[in-house]
Amino acid sequence: MSTVPVLPAAVTAALAVVCGAVFGSFLNVLIHRLPRGESPWQGRSHCPHCRRTVRWYENVPVLSFIALRGRCAGCRQRIAWRYPAVEIAAALLALLCVRHFGPGATAGAYFLFLATLLAIACIDWEHRIIPDELSLGVLGLGVVAATVLPLGIWRALGGAAVGAGFVWGVGRAYKAARGVEGMGFGDVKLAAMIGAFLGPVAVLLTVFGAACMGSLYGVVLLARGGHARTMIAFGTFLAAGAALCLFFGDALTVWYAGLWRR
Repeated sequence: MSTVPVLPAAVTAALAVVCGAVFGSFLNVLIHRLPRGESPWQGRSHCPHCRRTVRWYENVPVLSFIALRGRCAGCRQRIAWRYPAVEIAAALLALLCVRHFGPGATAGAYFLFLATLLAIACIDWEHRIIPDELSLGVLGLGVVAATVLPLGIWRALGGAAVGAGFVWGVGRAYKAARGVEGMGFGDVKLAAMIGAFLGPVAVLLTVFGAACMGSLYGVVLLARGGHARTMIAFGTFLAAGAALCLFFGDALTVWYAGLWRR
């Protein structure tokens, strides 16, 4: 009886890092093009300043940025640090998924979830929008993937409903109390996507964590002279909270439950 060969842990980790970095390069395309209404599938990568087509050897994740010293090979304008940062972050997320879930479909599904959150976090932070192509597209994928993930289809559907309903309700309550929009409908769809991957309990914990992080950031803005009604990219904090809950959700749930028992 033949067996599937198991790769050494170091090789598996190296492959995860390389594949994650390559996928991170594609995430940069999404982050740049989707908010501008451009197709991520058509046209080769080009410099946003001089429109020069990026050669394949100038598009190697992280290494090309170092070789080019952070500047376009044509016009010599600076390349944003966001590009290598996203590639490195995606590589680390891939490594974390493989280490946490083991090599296989589960790690792949959760990496796609985290990579999408990374793209959404960057887009929402810069443009204050959450593209439906990412939130709704990966929401559907999450429901399908739940059939083979530990979460299960019914908890995925329940998580999507709870996440969307809770964030929508909080947003309506905030508007009723303050007279301004607290959260956009993009946050509602993002919460549904997160719930489809994490389930009903973890998505509520995600919203709670995002609210705490967003509040702390708001305090920093006020301390720097910002206005109380300054818009905060809540989707970015939802993405960060979801990533934390994926890896540390059980420990956070036990800790939070313990607060109520005191």
